[in-house]
Amino acid sequence: MAAQEVLGQTARLASSSALLQVLFRVVTFGLNAFTLRYLSRELIGVVNVRLTLLYSTVVFLAREAFRRACLSGSTKRNWTKTINLLWLTVPLGVFWSVFLGLVWLHLLEVPDPSVVPHYQAGVVAFGLSAVIELLGEPCWVLAQAHLFVRLKVIAESLSVVSKCILTVTLVILYPQWGLYIFCLAQLLYASVLVMCYVIYFVMFLGSPEATKKSFPVARVKALLPNFVEDEPFVNWREARLTWSFFKQSFLKQILTEGERYVMTFLNVLNFGDQGVYDIVNNLGSLVARFIFLPIEESFYVFFAKVLERGKAVKDQKQDDVAMAANVLELLLKLVLLIGLTITVFGYAYSQLALDIYGGSMLSSGTGPDLLRCYSLYVVFLAVNGITECFTFALMCKEEVDRYNFVMLALSLIFLCISYFLTHWYGSVGFILANCFNMGIRIAHSIHYIYDYFKESTYRPLTGLIPSPFLVLIYIISGVITGFSEVFLCCAKGWMARLIHISVGALCFAATVVTVFCTETELIHFVRSQ
Repeated sequence: MAAQEVLGQTARLASSSALLQVLFRVVTFGLNAFTLRYLSRELIGVVNVRLTLLYSTVVFLAREAFRRACLSGSTKRNWTKTINLLWLTVPLGVFWSVFLGLVWLHLLEVPDPSVVPHYQAGVVAFGLSAVIELLGEPCWVLAQAHLFVRLKVIAESLSVVSKCILTVTLVILYPQWGLYIFCLAQLLYASVLVMCYVIYFVMFLGSPEATKKSFPVARVKALLPNFVEDEPFVNWREARLTWSFFKQSFLKQILTEGERYVMTFLNVLNFGDQGVYDIVNNLGSLVARFIFLPIEESFYVFFAKVLERGKAVKDQKQDDVAMAANVLELLLKLVLLIGLTITVFGYAYSQLALDIYGGSMLSSGTGPDLLRCYSLYVVFLAVNGITECFTFALMCKEEVDRYNFVMLALSLIFLCISYFLTHWYGSVGFILANCFNMGIRIAHSIHYIYDYFKESTYRPLTGLIPSPFLVLIYIISGVITGFSEVFLCCAKGWMARLIHISVGALCFAATVVTVFCTETELIHFVRSQ
């Protein structure tokens, strides 16, 4: 597949995934606002922090390494062995589900049954949902590798919508069910997601469309584990790469969900405060993650297909190197500008957003400061996502293994810093620790990218340097909206709030116009791709 074609399909996948993440976050956003009025903060804290952490940990440890290894390189491979390898995620998921389930039940603090009943059933249901979701892993990797954009959008949209409809219905009709509501909704989500992928491939395989595309899997039976005489069960090169990524994914999960592990294992916040932190965290990441995560996932596939893993830049096809460097530079500039925009305007509108969303329960206390810090954290998230995306797509096995030691040291430092900063600054300490964590990871990735391109004429890291005039506009906008918040928000009535919003809208419009005037190449890239 030509590099230009891969770029076009990857961009469509990223934009579709971004729209999908919009749906996920908006639905979660609305669901939290709705359930706040029916359920206790403690119940929301247990579901959104404790049980969701169990689910995400099982799924991440069981499949992340397999995904990265099996999506590396060309789609022309022995897919029978790749599918065999992917099926190992299921027994691995069962192991992690049982092991971590016992930890969650017997080693962690159990919520007061009078406040949050049916906790044991919640642990079992969320662990089971993780295993169910892993049953669709071979189909997911096949779809992602061949850039089946609509399938992913439809499958995940249907599963999220089904989960939310069931949650809202049961919360209204049977609020006394408590955790049972979220257990049933989570199981429905996983089941619908897997069934969508299975039904699609049952209909697609063997069809004229599959034949026309020369799809490497010809029949449904090939999606199951297959033993071939006198041949190894899996591709050992992929298996070794998976093991390297597994060691890395274990550490990456600690860094990604570090604050939740600290909350869960060290009890630095009670369940009610955990609920508030999670709500503010969801609000803070509403814009950040629905843009950055799809771009990172999709362009990881692009870089892995266009450039060969482990090869120096001089040994690659120079046309592909030129395209990859240009795309990397523009992606860095895109996410940096998005991050800076969220940081500048998020600072002055955090308290207003929380007051509208959850009332005084969220807008008083540490809520606004937490959201302001998260607005700063978004810049780190933005840059780290793209730099690591490129780095992980190009690292050879030995480089991945070396990086694992860096991640190990960083994990220990991060957990220690999180613990102490939380004792000193409360939940804000989690965000500050995450900023430190992301800063170190960004520094490592930037060093790798610089070394990779230093023997060429390409300098993609210049994408991290915005126009000086644009920086000036950001500073002016931040000062104006900051003064607007002091004098107009949030206890001076709705008219003052509307004026505050109008001031922000004018500053935002000025920023967007400046971007269009100063970053013409970036605008062309976004429009064309």
